[in-house]
Amino acid sequence: MTLRPDLAIIADHVAQGSRVLDVGCGDGALMAALRDTRGVDARGLEIEAANVAAAVSRGLSVIQGDADTDLADYPDASFDYAILSQTLQTTKRPDAVLDHLLRIGRRAFVSFPNFAHWRVRASLLWGGRMPVTRLLPEQWFDTPNIHHVTVDDFRALVNSRGITVEGAWFLSGDKQTKSAAANFLAEHAVFLLKN
Repeated sequence: MTLRPDLAIIADHVAQGSRVLDVGCGDGALMAALRDTRGVDARGLEIEAANVAAAVSRGLSVIQGDADTDLADYPDASFDYAILSQTLQTTKRPDAVLDHLLRIGRRAFVSFPNFAHWRVRASLLWGGRMPVTRLLPEQWFDTPNIHHVTVDDFRALVNSRGITVEGAWFLSGDKQTKSAAANFLAEHAVFLLKN
């Protein structure tokens, strides 16, 4: 199975044999890949019951839960990595979720769509409407995205909290792009963080 590009970047940078918590794990595609290729002990937290069932049917350890409320129940430093892929912008308090990720995991991967990408800006400028793209396919009224984060917004948040960025990758379409002008050119961002 081919992983989504942001998940492939994460999978390539998780150390062999690590303990991983995948928050908002979806159907468990990343967890299965990490288990099968890296010997990772992966656990998952997912809000959608159908995704939990799909992940469990793959033989994965996934529980139903909400990142906004249930991360507080995990002990400090209980995982090598806490992963939050394409979920940060759907949480009620992204800052609090980020704090929990870095408390639970020794490192955290966070990936998100960049709402400052030039296509998003052009859609607003020329069409005057919230964009609908291949990577942001929902209309404004049915999107799960409640916080429209940009690369520069995220960088400012981690800087204000004294969080170390150990790695950053930017995607345009399904290919990596340079970090120069990432706020304008990247559709997605992936960050590896450490307190």
